[in-house]
Amino acid sequence: MLPRSDRLRELLRLKRPFSHPDRLILRDHLALERTRLANERTFMAYIRSALYLVIGGLALIQLEGHGDLAWVGATALALSAIFTAIGIVRFFTLRKQLDSYYLPLEDHTGDEAG
Repeated sequence: MLPRSDRLRELLRLKRPFSHPDRLILRDHLALERTRLANERTFMAYIRSALYLVIGGLALIQLEGHGDLAWVGATALALSAIFTAIGIVRFFTLRKQLDSYYLPLEDHTGDEAG
């Protein structure tokens, strides 16, 4: 059985080998750009979800006359912090992996034979 920290890393998918020894072609370069944009969209979705939880949590904490819903609001605030942390970790992990893989396309206008 894996230790708890390794299980958490495996759950968050932080330990994935990511390397490619070959030179990038245009198709690979465009795929990396799509992946980079998808990573940003996913990060923004995490942030959006966390903000909705903050708004809902604060509303539930301030709500009166409908029983004791403050604990639900506090739970929503805690979940928003967890969502934000997971989103930040996943964003920067994939960004680091992409940056280590990404090499700009070289300009091949010059003569390579001579």
